[in-house]
Amino acid sequence: MKIVLSELPIMQKQAWLQHAIAPRPICFASTIDEAGNINLSPFSFFNLFSSNPPIVVFSPARKGRDNTTKHTLDNVLAVPECVINMVDYSMVQQMSLSSCEYPKGVDEFIKAGFTKEAATMVKPPMVKEAKIKLECKINEVKSLGDQGGAGQLVIAEVLCMHIDDSILNAEGTMIDQTKLELVARLGGDWYCKVNSDNLFKVAKPNTALGIGIDAIPESIKNSSILTGNHLGQLGNVNELPSIDPAFHDDRLKNIIQYYSINPNEMEQELHKYAAELLNQEKVQEAWQILLSGTL
Repeated sequence: MKIVLSELPIMQKQAWLQHAIAPRPICFASTIDEAGNINLSPFSFFNLFSSNPPIVVFSPARKGRDNTTKHTLDNVLAVPECVINMVDYSMVQQMSLSSCEYPKGVDEFIKAGFTKEAATMVKPPMVKEAKIKLECKINEVKSLGDQGGAGQLVIAEVLCMHIDDSILNAEGTMIDQTKLELVARLGGDWYCKVNSDNLFKVAKPNTALGIGIDAIPESIKNSSILTGNHLGQLGNVNELPSIDPAFHDDRLKNIIQYYSINPNEMEQELHKYAAELLNQEKVQEAWQILLSGTL
């Protein structure tokens, strides 16, 4: 199926894009106007774009239905400050309630049942219930157009962060990702929750380059069992491993003994075992299993 976006009405464009480009973190932004009216609203067109300077960008786009601007955009143009309150699962329903299009002057903190907490460096208040708050100054607002659906990029510099002690690691030196059930936006009414059940690690390439999938022996690279993810793990080692004579594995020994008369079946069994090891992030052990089948 091919979708030509220029042929679609605004709301269909948005639906296709939001279903495909996901999950998206949620910027729960508190802002204030010149008269002191406070606004609280979520935006999923949001992310981190620089560490030095620390820059985040979110987009309160022009409304697709009537091309009006959102109160958040009006506020940051008037008072170039905001607080970005990160949304976790414990506050997702209240956050969603705050996204109702209440008239200007209506306080979403009150409507959604959140508690105001004074910020330390900017005028808008923080959401006390949020476990992470980013106090920001607005460096620039860049318009991407004047039609309905056009993004209005709010480029914000993070001045300070407030982190709840309950989500820190045992040493108190960093956020423990398993303790923070962040919520992300998908398409339609769909969201997702980050928790320990769906977290996984991917070994990050370092300054010593990975050998790449192209350097993996053909019999392994063309395996009908190993997936692209498996090959990516194997290709992320810094040099092609060699057979370790001291490596001992009872299951490997049994596979070789049982399937020695049928090399094709033995290769399949070795690849199945290697896949299990790779799923457990035991890359060096998997390499030893696979190399034994290339002798």
